[in-house]
Amino acid sequence: MKGEEASTGEAAARAARVRLVALDVDGTLTDGRLHIGRDGEAMKSFSVRDGFGLALLREARIRIALVTARRSTIVEARAAELRIDDVLQAVPDKAQALRELCEKRSVALAECAFVGDDWPDLGAMSVAGLAATVADAPSEVRERAHWVSTLPGGRGAVREFAEFVLRARGLFDAAFARYAAGAPESR
Repeated sequence: MKGEEASTGEAAARAARVRLVALDVDGTLTDGRLHIGRDGEAMKSFSVRDGFGLALLREARIRIALVTARRSTIVEARAAELRIDDVLQAVPDKAQALRELCEKRSVALAECAFVGDDWPDLGAMSVAGLAATVADAPSEVRERAHWVSTLPGGRGAVREFAEFVLRARGLFDAAFARYAAGAPESR
């Protein structure tokens, strides 16, 4: 990446155009660990803060999509809970899936962000207008991202990204004000 100040400005300019955010799941929305029981059931942990960040994006009329190489009923359940309509699973080519999704939703690739965490995400990150990754991604991935979180995947990185996009689009203060309106004043 370029100097941090220059890249932050470039990333903010790219984020200001975002109308669709597509995310990988394992390692991005989760910490990347899979818990497999003796009967083969898998468990994944999702951050409620990341989920709220996605809800904030949806409230700002930014479309959300999940694009993952794995197939999981857990992902389907989490996506339904978060009211995410576009859930693409068992995707062998994330870049192609992102192109098709943008075409289907009439969103230019320049207006799309992709948040990934590892080498299989680089193709989608390279075609998205805003490529983002998590703090604990491999260095090769972080070096190719426009924006890198300070938090690891599954631990608030997506919430941090959502707030970055909302700030870049000038929507953060209004979103916060909606929630703070009924909250007691701090002392």
